[in-house]
Amino acid sequence: MSVKNDMTIGFLRSAYGGESMAHMRYLLWGDIAEKEGFPNIARLFRAISYAEQVHANNHFKVLGDIKGGHMVASDAVFGVGTTVENLQGAIDGELFEVNQMYDVYLNAARYQNEKDAERSFHFAIEAEKIHAQLFKMAQDSAKEGKDIEIKNVYICPVCGHTVLDEAPEFCPICGTKKEMYKMF
Repeated sequence: MSVKNDMTIGFLRSAYGGESMAHMRYLLWGDIAEKEGFPNIARLFRAISYAEQVHANNHFKVLGDIKGGHMVASDAVFGVGTTVENLQGAIDGELFEVNQMYDVYLNAARYQNEKDAERSFHFAIEAEKIHAQLFKMAQDSAKEGKDIEIKNVYICPVCGHTVLDEAPEFCPICGTKKEMYKMF
C-alpha cells in the first residue's frame, strides 16, 4: 500500500497528525470528565479516542513504504477546560474534519485515483459525522449537570464507526462483523 501523488501524501500526513492529536486530547478530556463526575462522558471520550487511533493507523498504513521526517500541519484544538468546554472543542474539531478537511482530502484522493487513501478518508469522515453528534448529545447533558445515559460504546476496529448500546450485525461503513467491535 503506497500512494504516488504528493498532494494525497501530504493530506494523509496531515490527517494522521490530526487524528493522533485527537486521540490524545480525548484521553485527557476523558480524565477531566471523570473527575467532574461524568463517568459515561469520560467513557465516550475514551471510546472515540480509540476510533481516532483507528483513523490514524489507517492513514499511516496507506502511506506504506514512504519514509522520512516531515513537518505536519494539522488543525487542532488546544487547551483544557471544563467538560462542557472540552466537548465544544471536540464538536468543533469533528465538524472541521467533516465540513472542511476530509471532504477536500477525499475528493483529491478520488481525483488522483488513490483508492487506498480514498477508503481511509471515507472511513474517517463517516465516523466523524457520528462523533460530532455524540459529543453534542453529551454536551447537552453536561450543560444540565447530568451525565449521558448509555450502556456501552462500540467502536469498529477497521473504520472507527461508533455506536451506542449495541453493535450492529455488520458495520454500515466497512462491513466488519459485530463480533469485531471493541466495547467501552
